[in-house]
Amino acid sequence: MKRLLLIFAIIAPLGILSLKAQTGVEVSSLTLTGKLYPDTPNPYNRLDTVRFKGFTELENLQVREPSGIAVAFRTDSDFIRIKAEYGTIQYPMNTNGISAKGFDLYIKQNGKWLFAAAGTKSIGHENEEFTLIKGMDRNMHECLMYLPLYSELYSVKLIVREGAVLEASPNPFRHRVAIFGSSYTHGSSTSRSGMTYPAQFSRNTGIQLLSLGCSGNSKLQPYFAEALADADVEAFVFDAFSNPTAEQIMERLFPFIERIQASHPGKPLIFQRTIRREGRNFNVESDKIEARRSEIADSLMKIACKKYKDVYYIYPDATSPDHLASVDGVHPSNYGYTLWAKSIEKKVLRILRKYGIK
Repeated sequence: MKRLLLIFAIIAPLGILSLKAQTGVEVSSLTLTGKLYPDTPNPYNRLDTVRFKGFTELENLQVREPSGIAVAFRTDSDFIRIKAEYGTIQYPMNTNGISAKGFDLYIKQNGKWLFAAAGTKSIGHENEEFTLIKGMDRNMHECLMYLPLYSELYSVKLIVREGAVLEASPNPFRHRVAIFGSSYTHGSSTSRSGMTYPAQFSRNTGIQLLSLGCSGNSKLQPYFAEALADADVEAFVFDAFSNPTAEQIMERLFPFIERIQASHPGKPLIFQRTIRREGRNFNVESDKIEARRSEIADSLMKIACKKYKDVYYIYPDATSPDHLASVDGVHPSNYGYTLWAKSIEKKVLRILRKYGIK
């Protein structure tokens, strides 16, 4: 009996030490990247919806969702746990739950970002603490963790082993380039939040894209132009022709350009043609609508590029040779978004270089 008590006395402190609760670090105290407005009252919102007006109820929620925002940090812990506090959570039918409400971790290896882990809790348990990754060596790692695409956040805490280093690392991306767009830019149909085409573009090029993707709501609205015009950025990229009707494009395009240029003279405005949707392959009506929208956009952008200085028009491509890179006939898969990011990389970089953005 005495021997058992002695063994317990030796083992118990070790067990207590290993189970001791760790203090979480709020990720907003680290380095947030991809954030259009750094000073929002809630650090995980993309726009201050008190400051900017005119949004619909859904748009108001979407600009509070942290799509495109990531946290950069360094740690030598062998595990990383997450404790998040959510507001409204959306559950898009065509988007993986890990992408919509989870976290996507990358670690730099040999100068490149390598996928490390992704995860979230099940429906109804999102506010519970969970392990994102474990079993790592105790070397110092440079990390980049993307926040959810379709969930409002009030708090996100990282928890590491007691005594391990957890500290902010410098922003791994350079410059500030705004990108406004549709569900494509928001990240619909991705499996992880780091697989949006703006996120992939930034990891591939080192250029920081500040995403304002709003699913179904990139329609060249004047109030979005006001919000973008007030941002501290060096250039703009637009996925502006995926949501509006042909009539909305005709009515809104030139005033949209003029409003942004009034606040940002001499800065490049790069517009993207909408991608081809696989759902039109056998849908005659859809094919006609898509064709008309693209024809109007092509025609007006030809005029805009001549009428306005510093305005550009490029063609992205998210279509694979076998036409299988679509999730629902509208949105690309992860691979489709990889194709998109690659298809615009040289075109965008070539334009940015003209303005000293390298």
